[in-house]
Amino acid sequence: MPRRTRPGERRPLLHTQGPQLPTPNTSARVQDVTSAATRAGSERAPVAPPVDLLRRLRARGAGDPVTHVERVPARPGVPVPWPDWTPEELRAAFAGRGVVEPWRHQTEAAELAYGGRHVVVATGTASGKSLAYLLPALATLLTDPRATVLYLAPTKALAADQLRAVAALDLPGVRPACYDGDTPRAEREWIRRHSRFVLTNPDMLHHGILPGHAQWSGFLRRLTYVIVDECHTYRGVFGSHVAHVLRRLRRRCAAPPRSAPRIPLQSGGGLTGGGGPAGGAGAVGGPVFVLASATSGDPATTAGRLTGLPVTAVTEDASPRGGVTFALWEPPLLPPDAAVEPAGADLTQVRRSALRETADLLADTVAEGVRTLAFVRSRRGAEVVAANARRALDEAVPGLGGRVAAYRAGYLREERRELERALLDGELLGLASTNALELGVDLVGLDAVLICGWPGTRASLWQQAGRAGRSGGEALAVLVARDDPLDTYLVHHPEALFGRPVEATVLDPANPYVLGPQLACAAAEAPLTPADLELFGTGAKEAVDALVGTGALRARPTGWYWRHRERPEVDLRGAGGAPVCVVEAATGRLLGTVDGGSSHFLLHPGAVYLHQGVSYVVDELDLADGCALVHPEEPDWSTHARDVTSLSVVSVRSYVDAGPVGLFLGEVDVTSQVVSYQRRRIASGEVIDTRPLDLPTRELRTVAVWFTVSPQALAAAGVEPPDVPGALHAAEHAAIGLLPLMATCDRWDIGGLSTAVHADTEAPTVFVYDGHPGGAGFAERAYATAEDWLRATRDAIAECGCESGCPSCVQSPKCGNGNNLLGKAEAVRVLDVVLAHLGAAAPAGD
Repeated sequence: MPRRTRPGERRPLLHTQGPQLPTPNTSARVQDVTSAATRAGSERAPVAPPVDLLRRLRARGAGDPVTHVERVPARPGVPVPWPDWTPEELRAAFAGRGVVEPWRHQTEAAELAYGGRHVVVATGTASGKSLAYLLPALATLLTDPRATVLYLAPTKALAADQLRAVAALDLPGVRPACYDGDTPRAEREWIRRHSRFVLTNPDMLHHGILPGHAQWSGFLRRLTYVIVDECHTYRGVFGSHVAHVLRRLRRRCAAPPRSAPRIPLQSGGGLTGGGGPAGGAGAVGGPVFVLASATSGDPATTAGRLTGLPVTAVTEDASPRGGVTFALWEPPLLPPDAAVEPAGADLTQVRRSALRETADLLADTVAEGVRTLAFVRSRRGAEVVAANARRALDEAVPGLGGRVAAYRAGYLREERRELERALLDGELLGLASTNALELGVDLVGLDAVLICGWPGTRASLWQQAGRAGRSGGEALAVLVARDDPLDTYLVHHPEALFGRPVEATVLDPANPYVLGPQLACAAAEAPLTPADLELFGTGAKEAVDALVGTGALRARPTGWYWRHRERPEVDLRGAGGAPVCVVEAATGRLLGTVDGGSSHFLLHPGAVYLHQGVSYVVDELDLADGCALVHPEEPDWSTHARDVTSLSVVSVRSYVDAGPVGLFLGEVDVTSQVVSYQRRRIASGEVIDTRPLDLPTRELRTVAVWFTVSPQALAAAGVEPPDVPGALHAAEHAAIGLLPLMATCDRWDIGGLSTAVHADTEAPTVFVYDGHPGGAGFAERAYATAEDWLRATRDAIAECGCESGCPSCVQSPKCGNGNNLLGKAEAVRVLDVVLAHLGAAAPAGD
């Protein structure tokens, strides 16, 4: 079905002014909604059913922006009795918190864990996963006075939220405590000695607990359960690092006291010695791992890859759920005179930005008295949405804008807790948040969720949508599409969102750029042995040999020893080099840090850098000292770095021979250099100028997927030689934009290159590669799903209503060539050729 286009733009509910929102004449509408807004400013008015609310929202502009409405029906819960082994005091504590009986999936997971089986519970938002892991863990702590429990969360906020939940149960002898970077030094020794339920994050486990394992030896030897919460967030390079941190934890738990023989590490099957009170879950085989995940594809395999252990999955959600009305919303096209174009440019219509549309919708729902959470991808975007919604509301009812706020990382912990309390108490009706509220905060009583732009995965989409209606009531969720190939494709292909399983989490513990540094960390904690290499899996022996070759390790008859006084410096959340400090030049104040891999793009001289709502301009980037000097400035332009890239093929892992078409997976070397940047007007996107830069080149060895097409096949399809570069370039952009549909990645995690003749392939070629050293698993996923991925890419281009290419199909926000030389129609022909031949081919080599 061709994509629908609608001239004009939706009129917001309230008259607005300022550069971020357009200012149509809406004064007549203010009279109509003042009474609703006044009610919202005092007592909370009864909220309209989601269907009625959506009908009013979509009727407030010219044309209908909704492309699809999905109804997710309500579902009753299935309660079951408490397990027989549940201590009476624990039942009473849960009953005091309103839990009379557990749901069936909670008991199923708890029984497995208490019996000594590693388990992952992968059910929906608000399904009560925390009780599934707390029940066996707390029961064991109450019946075994020596047992300990370690809880891992991806964020400090989530650990703090769980600490409040466990502390509220007020169970004797548990002594829960958070141990992270915010923990005062004076409290750390007490926690190591006395806490039996320690809550932390993988970063603190990696940087603090494991290097100081001698001080934690008593806690680790008695460790009964390891709880890994929100484990679907451990993907890509970060997930691969965490997988080895968990193996290092298992290694230290199995380490004997100095006078005792070493306990063999568990390598498969169930635990010996029984579980729970009978034998202690961690008595012989190490602690039991209990993982909690959002609904995900193949959670048992993913959890097994993360922990290195056999894991049983519990996936059938037996909790009650209120009905959800889910709308897909495409912002309208702006009139031609609303898009300021450079002189002589093609007057292509552009869509109203998702930020502006979300701000209007947030103002609309708050004016209706609807408690709403808007998810926005960036920190700056969250601030913009909140500011414009406040402005719109204040123009209708002075002071009403005070009931809308922004929420994001970078705020003080006390500020975040106050915002959470104000939203739950009804003081705030609207909150614009980054995904900081996707995890970790038990929000209840929300009526609507607005999702500004595709969040990257179906798992995140349903996590965010699930924040509404958590008390069991009806809820409204709206996905507002950005002007982006993937967003456009999804709002016109609802079958890609609804009724399909969510993605499998991608991580690769065998990535040598992760495995080597992690083995160095393990050796610094205790000498490595051959048994340890089996624990760390495929590639460990080769990585150790490489570390010996560089002098980092020394081989002795008893194992491999770390040779340096200092510990290895390994950053779990990125592999792009040491972070660059951002310093205010006039005061010397440290504003923040940017990972080394992004510094050339974000901190080049002249770049606009945003921090906590304040805009700075970079004066100098000193890469040798890892420092960028900035000064505060509020320019009316933004900056966009442009780079040039070359790529060479190192090796081929697997390929498909499809006659004139070839599909390949292998290692590549990517050399890139940021050579210039554009300044663009914030209000219009107009390019002011392009300024040169002189930055060093960077090299990246990673994994890529690529396809080749013979010139003869292209000519037969009507793609003339002069059109080949633009056709391949357009196909490359769209393919990058659509890959997140197949893999748990963002388009900013991957890169691409296209060329009419590549030196290594000697043919027209399109490469798509992982933007992380050693790869992150995304290219492998693309290769495995190549037909589905490229067909979605082809459909997204063909169904777009533009004439020659736009941000909704083939233009890319990260193009180093400024989106020059793009052939939309020719890209469709190229992909038709590729798909026609791949469909009849089979893998030819591995």
